[in-house]
Amino acid sequence: MSMALSATAQGDLDPFRLGIVCSAGRSGRPDLVEAHKWFNIAAQRGNRAAALHREEIAGELSPAEIARALRAAREWIAMH
Repeated sequence: MSMALSATAQGDLDPFRLGIVCSAGRSGRPDLVEAHKWFNIAAQRGNRAAALHREEIAGELSPAEIARALRAAREWIAMH
């Protein structure tokens, strides 16, 4: 995990920003599953832009990848 992702996971960045980092590959290669997860978390917190980004990314993922992202978001929310 990169420094940016580690910092965000610890609460230093908001979920929307982490979704941007993951989708753009700013901390390495783009990770659309991880981006979908973070946009989903941000959307559940009321961020409308995150919901739009999540839907855009979903168009590039397989159903299995979307399921994995949703499961990861649920797990993260349950732990935090």
